[in-house]
Amino acid sequence: MTCVAVTSRVVVDPERGTRHDAVDQRWWSFLADCGLLPVPVPNDPARAAGVLRALPVGGVLLTGGNDLVELGGDAPERDRTETALLDAALRAGLPVVGVCRGMQLLLRRFGVPLTRVSGHVAPRQTVLADGRERVVNSYHHWAAVGSRPPLRVWATGPGGVVKGVRHETEPVLGVMWHPERLPTALAEPDRELFRSQFGGGR
Repeated sequence: MTCVAVTSRVVVDPERGTRHDAVDQRWWSFLADCGLLPVPVPNDPARAAGVLRALPVGGVLLTGGNDLVELGGDAPERDRTETALLDAALRAGLPVVGVCRGMQLLLRRFGVPLTRVSGHVAPRQTVLADGRERVVNSYHHWAAVGSRPPLRVWATGPGGVVKGVRHETEPVLGVMWHPERLPTALAEPDRELFRSQFGGGR
């Protein structure tokens, strides 16, 4: 079973003055269905990199939640951690999947500008993915309306908003929807995508 490093959102408790790392519980069953073993990593660049060195991690999943700091987010430690993990994965040739915020991080890393969009917060949205229509969800206010090498667009949504990108030469891809939140039947294309990307089995 392939181990996948899974990043966490930062949840702030203002009453207690604490900051928590958190992962949507739905990721565990989704990844298990893909034949993948999730390994949560902390929002600390050095310790997250230590997980990649110490364990037989076969890929990195950059999850959703928290805006990037440059877009008004309040989790700089997460930006630093995920940037370090992405760089380490690229150096090692490890597969990467970025989901929603994770795809935004990929776009930023490869110089694709992000812009504020409207009409992209909905539990159901039809996108065109690899030339076929499918129903996904959408929970974002920031997106790209184009791409540039080495990222190429493979999925688009209403208004021409980019919903999926792939790296031309590296095993790196992103989606702007949340497969872990989709009903089982709608998420099957994503399970196949994750199996193919990370080498998971049934």
